[in-house]
Amino acid sequence: MNAPAKPRLLIVDDDRKLAGLLRDYLVPMGYEVELRHNGPDGLAEALGSEYHAILLDIMMPGMDGIAVLRELRKKSDVPVLMLTALGDEADRIVGLEMGADDYLPKTFSTRELLARLRAVTRRHRVRVEHPVAPEWVFGPIRLCEETHTAMMNGKVLDLTTLEFAILTSLMKSRGRVKSREALIEEVSARRFDVFDRSIDVHVSSLRKKLGDDAKNPQFIHTIRGVGYSLREA
Repeated sequence: MNAPAKPRLLIVDDDRKLAGLLRDYLVPMGYEVELRHNGPDGLAEALGSEYHAILLDIMMPGMDGIAVLRELRKKSDVPVLMLTALGDEADRIVGLEMGADDYLPKTFSTRELLARLRAVTRRHRVRVEHPVAPEWVFGPIRLCEETHTAMMNGKVLDLTTLEFAILTSLMKSRGRVKSREALIEEVSARRFDVFDRSIDVHVSSLRKKLGDDAKNPQFIHTIRGVGYSLREA
């Protein structure tokens, strides 16, 4: 009986020392790890081979991580964790809005890295290998879990894994208020502290793709101090 294939991980970071340390930590944890140290090489490798996840540094000379992610998302939905320097909030938000599944500030612990890596790959695997059939409809929005597609007025929406999960959760509980805590717990295995606004960034990005206005919403309403609700205006 053949042993199961090891999960493959690509690390794209111009900091060779850090990339090497991450590889040295992850290989004994059961991963096959490839390293690339600039944007063009990382993008070519990501598109040319199959990986379970990619760790992608934002700050790289030449083609930075944001540019790599932009091109990658045109052809691949592989889970991507962005590596960000402390204080790079603007770049982090851009990365999330462009399709990153999560981010790690470069002050992370190895345990946190492993937990988040396992979380994003688990969500992606479940979606790919064990699709479920229900379709959900709310006004012009139609969502199919089996094909992992969301449409609005007959046009396919380009949603990230987390955006799709958020929309699915809100569709299933439409008309009711979904607390931020319940939404976080349902769509993400990572822990968010009370000051972490990442879930709000994902909701904001989802709103933009729905053509929704946070100040005068047609679909996703913010219930101040509580959470969100999908309901008619």
